[in-house]
Amino acid sequence: MAAGGSKIAIYGAIGANTLIAVSKFIAASFTGSSAMMAEGIHSLVDTGNGLLLLLGIKRSKQKPDDMHPFGYGKEVYFWSFVVSVLIFALGGGFALYEGIHALQDPHVIEDPAWNYGVLSAAILFEGIALYMALKTFNKSRKNKRNLIRNIIKSKDAATFAVIIEDTAAVIGLSIALLGVFLSQQLQNPYIDGGASVLIGLLLLGVATFLAHESKGLLLGESATPETISVVEKILSKNINIKDWNLPQTMHFGPNNILLVLEIDLIDELNLEQAERTMESLRLEIKHQQPKIKQVYIQTTDLSSRA
Repeated sequence: MAAGGSKIAIYGAIGANTLIAVSKFIAASFTGSSAMMAEGIHSLVDTGNGLLLLLGIKRSKQKPDDMHPFGYGKEVYFWSFVVSVLIFALGGGFALYEGIHALQDPHVIEDPAWNYGVLSAAILFEGIALYMALKTFNKSRKNKRNLIRNIIKSKDAATFAVIIEDTAAVIGLSIALLGVFLSQQLQNPYIDGGASVLIGLLLLGVATFLAHESKGLLLGESATPETISVVEKILSKNINIKDWNLPQTMHFGPNNILLVLEIDLIDELNLEQAERTMESLRLEIKHQQPKIKQVYIQTTDLSSRA
């Protein structure tokens, strides 16, 4: 997926979260709702996270230099990890604090119409932002049914971070709306505080999942099995290659893969023919798999290792 697609999803999320955060804080000031205040902080954190993801995308576009010969593609993964930490510490932590505080000193919500209006509008806006992110994410996915599996397999940390955030936002807003409604209907202020605690636990879980996925990419994940399979098909069709070891790959960004090959050429080739074979192999791999930017090929006698 192109970075431009990621940016569209992030811009949509930033716009929605900014408007929603302001609305939530206004509603919280009028009603005194703990769940609404927790949701306001959640939206504010999400706005800041979107800006950090944009920063990561921008920095990842820097050209390779002597200190970073493979480029800066992993900047996106680093800032996605930072985003997960912020969701955990600020979003989840503050929501839990607000909820526990509300349970210790409960107050009946005043004038809940503010909450109903803001939360309903927020669910609509967050739903639109989530739809935009999913539409962008699914453009490069063959199997669009299993979202969780696609996110785990995806190397586009910026876009799946937005999807995870927006999904958590829609669920959190629904919890807040239900908490306000039940608290008002039952005249039980503890329900509102409990809703805030649930939102906090939701954000902690989301942050943990996002951190796990970002960490894997930051440490260096291999290309997908489908990509490796295409490379092996190219190797198997080349009449000058007798054998090869499992291709070694690593993602340096969503669209930047390093490939290292160890191949055994047929004995009949001279040095010039061997060089032409490796160069044509390099070009064919890059043509069929454009995400593979660097291909390093080493020749060896694999039969002697058996």
